[in-house]
Amino acid sequence: MNYQVIYHSPIGKLRLVSDGEYLIELHFRTSADKAAAAVEVGQEKVKPFPEVIRQLDEYFDGRRTEFDVPIRFIGTPFQVRAWEALKTIPFGETISYKEEARRVGSVPRAVGLANGQNPVPIIVPCHRVIGADGSLVGFGGGLDLKQALLNFEATVRDFGPQPFAPLKSRSKAKSASAQ
Repeated sequence: MNYQVIYHSPIGKLRLVSDGEYLIELHFRTSADKAAAAVEVGQEKVKPFPEVIRQLDEYFDGRRTEFDVPIRFIGTPFQVRAWEALKTIPFGETISYKEEARRVGSVPRAVGLANGQNPVPIIVPCHRVIGADGSLVGFGGGLDLKQALLNFEATVRDFGPQPFAPLKSRSKAKSASAQ
């Protein structure tokens, strides 16, 4: 049986899912989530929700740079390897998809696809992976949220907000639709 709670974060509501022992999913809430199963009262006490909530609070307060909550990954062996590699990226830093691919012995496209299926974003920090040219690409919560998380972490580390390469896809999409 799975349990769920809604965590009210500074970046919006997050839906946390547990199997009663491990955190198995974290979802950014969207309007489509209104059709999702209702959260029952009392589920916030189910393991590991109290610990996950405490650590998320500390993260968003700027007091936690690593998570150590119990997670059960449900994915292929390659996906799990890619997700484990994400956990080694230090708070406030980024690596490219190419670098992550090197670390797991694969290619950038494959790690990008695996990262896109990351069941526990933020806690397993796929937002810290960027394009080889410094551009922000691919994030389930949207690129604006990815940039906000990276800027938040950089500010906590006292680097100040970080510039990233402009989002090329936006300008190309506008010019292509105008033709």
